[in-house]
Amino acid sequence: MKSNINQKIVKPQRYTIEQFMMTESLLNVSISHDDQTILYGSDKSGIYNAHAIDVNGKVSQQLTFSKDNLILPITYFPDSKNRFLYESDQGGNEITHIYLQDENGHVTDLTPDNNEKAFFYKWSDDQTSFFYESNKRDERFMDLYEMDNKTWNSKMLFQNEDGFEIRNISPDKKYIALHKPITSNNSDMYVYSKEKGIEHLSPHDDDVQFIPLAFTKETTDLYFLTDENHEFLYLKRINLETREVETVAKEEWDIVLAKFSPQFNYLLYAINNNGSVEIKVVDTTTFEPIDMNDFPSGQISSISISHSEKLMAFLLNSSHSPANLYVYHFESKEIHCLTDTLNSEINKDDLVEAGVIHYPSFDGLSIPAIYYQPHLNENKKVPALVFVHGGPGGQSMVDYNPLFQYLANQGYAILAVNNRGSSGYGKTFFKAADKKHGEVDLADCIEGKKFLKETGKIDEDRIGIIGGSYGGFMVLAALAFEPDSFKIGVDIFGVSNWERTLKEIPAWWESMRDVLYKKIGDPYQETDYIRSISPLFHAKNITKPLIVLQGANDPRVLKVESDEIVEAVRENSVPVEYIVFDDEGHGFTKRKNQIEGYEAVKEFLDHYL
Repeated sequence: MKSNINQKIVKPQRYTIEQFMMTESLLNVSISHDDQTILYGSDKSGIYNAHAIDVNGKVSQQLTFSKDNLILPITYFPDSKNRFLYESDQGGNEITHIYLQDENGHVTDLTPDNNEKAFFYKWSDDQTSFFYESNKRDERFMDLYEMDNKTWNSKMLFQNEDGFEIRNISPDKKYIALHKPITSNNSDMYVYSKEKGIEHLSPHDDDVQFIPLAFTKETTDLYFLTDENHEFLYLKRINLETREVETVAKEEWDIVLAKFSPQFNYLLYAINNNGSVEIKVVDTTTFEPIDMNDFPSGQISSISISHSEKLMAFLLNSSHSPANLYVYHFESKEIHCLTDTLNSEINKDDLVEAGVIHYPSFDGLSIPAIYYQPHLNENKKVPALVFVHGGPGGQSMVDYNPLFQYLANQGYAILAVNNRGSSGYGKTFFKAADKKHGEVDLADCIEGKKFLKETGKIDEDRIGIIGGSYGGFMVLAALAFEPDSFKIGVDIFGVSNWERTLKEIPAWWESMRDVLYKKIGDPYQETDYIRSISPLFHAKNITKPLIVLQGANDPRVLKVESDEIVEAVRENSVPVEYIVFDDEGHGFTKRKNQIEGYEAVKEFLDHYL
């Protein structure tokens, strides 16, 4: 059992959930073409809106003022920093449209069909148009379109009849890179051109991933990820004429992203290193990495390199520090933080620094987890929660999590388990729970209790389980299939009936339908098995207090999932609290709802744990 947790005995100031949620959350960074301004999303107003800040961090302004639907800013226009694109849906229904906001603040829906789901892909190389995906032709599949910047007329470039994932468009528009998932551990890559149609680039046997990412400037090569003959994903490239393949970069963990800078002078790739994201930037002339040792430690995300390639903007957070916006100057090698998002009423020293730990499961398999230990008073043991991430196949990272920090501040330890079946720890670990969900992965979570007990800081009689989405399913599975393992359950947007959920997958997930069936089970062909792992059909076993949070507009886990499990558990005369958010989908987008939901969770824990 490994741990880098520092035992700290202090008495932190207690903060309210309102104080924690007044910490600003940022996302989606884009630099203007004149290198003067950065566009980003912020929930400073209580819901995500578009904001802008100058590269010196001196002047910032809010650009959109939505009060009901989150706005995800995408990019400035190439010829203007007063016009930009953003995406938004309605009440969390995930049917996103692309919007243009012009110099006067006027907004135009560029993809106005009511049931059309669309999202921006990238600007064309000549900057006169942009590419986007849309399912307006067939709600099951995302086709590729190009929209002209002047007329707003669009044309289809690729009609997607077979559930491909569109991964990139070559600079000369000749090729479209396509990804075809077969199972969660096996996929193929293709290129499409008008001249030759769809060409298969990855004939192979057995389970191997082939994920196309980026074309070179001259469109001679395609960079891609694969785990062929390796436990982790690594970066290769294939020549589109000769089909010659060579390795570009191989690390001890998964490479999860790779892309070129706008002028192709840099290749950037990201590594998922044991729950933390590391970034490497390579000079494409020398293929030597740029020295980034002076970068602050933490998780880097939402990276944007300017059109001139003089600047790189990104978000950086850690387990005890929310994301802030940084800008890096390639010429001077200077780095500046432009924001201070932590609520000024909170002393950072009162927050908890998480540590990565590993513990043995029931069969000896090493299970990674992120551990948040509250600041302790001497000789006092505290209650704890085992947290299960979403998915299946998700991963808990060493990120800032306001709910975790709030609960830790209130005296609860959190063990965020990356059970078998989680991504980030190799393909063998990832597929180890296939067709065994709610079984071996649940056993991994239960074994986490031993780690908590062995710290000597946790009251072993006060350990609960909490999770969202797939993690919410795991909460219900724990209470239904191992009813004596945990004292309480906190289910956030969780699946109770896999038969219904797998049959009612949103139409735009059609390309992933078979992948999910092969990972979890086929609701049409394996009904008995699917019901055997669905907590709803075993709700009579649930005897421990439960709280359920649900979005009314959730397209992934329908509200009826939570309605039925709550009704079934109440028939057992078990305490159940149920909160439905009428203006949310699959997850929180509004601060007011997070405050209501998280405060309810804390009061439930105080009462029952």
